[in-house]
Amino acid sequence: MPPPPPISPPTVIIIDDDPAMRESISSLIRSVGFQAKTLSSVDEFRKSGRPNGPACLVLDVRLPGQSGLVLQRELAASHVQLPIVFITGHGDIPMSVQAMKGGAIEFLSKPFRDQDLLDAIQVGLARDQTRLDDEKSTSALRARFETLTAREREVMVGVVAGRLNKQIAGDLSISEITVKVHRSQVMRKMKASSLPDLARMADKLKLAGQV
Repeated sequence: MPPPPPISPPTVIIIDDDPAMRESISSLIRSVGFQAKTLSSVDEFRKSGRPNGPACLVLDVRLPGQSGLVLQRELAASHVQLPIVFITGHGDIPMSVQAMKGGAIEFLSKPFRDQDLLDAIQVGLARDQTRLDDEKSTSALRARFETLTAREREVMVGVVAGRLNKQIAGDLSISEITVKVHRSQVMRKMKASSLPDLARMADKLKLAGQV
């Protein structure tokens, strides 16, 4: 069995066109044990992409070329989930409202307190770690589901829909004994400890309504 991939440390991506600000935030980030990645524009971010491990984006609102708010909308449209902490020296209330409605963790006006920034980053990294854990869990669940035969999947859908063995047998034109055998196999292969446990798995796999 190959060794598990190394765990990527949390990374804070800093996008700000002010070199002094980038260095200041980067030093703060590293002082608490996180990795810091500094960029000066949205274009640089697009070329570099996001890291594999948990990440949080510290994003200046006003940038050369494309603004931070435009990048936020772009990420949302592409279904890229990356927590954002906005920083700005030229903020206003409509701008902050727009950022927060778009899902930003925080909107901080320069100069801000180091602790306020670190607190917001901690929230963002925790949120991204939860997302990664959930994706990993769903991937493992999907792999188990793929081991089921086509008939076992049909039985699973019937079971989690609350159908009785007799009803599932009628739905699939098979015997009730056969349904019980398939049901037992489904529980074993999916590693479900109970029917509610199996139902939660089906919900996570979005099996509702399938036949």
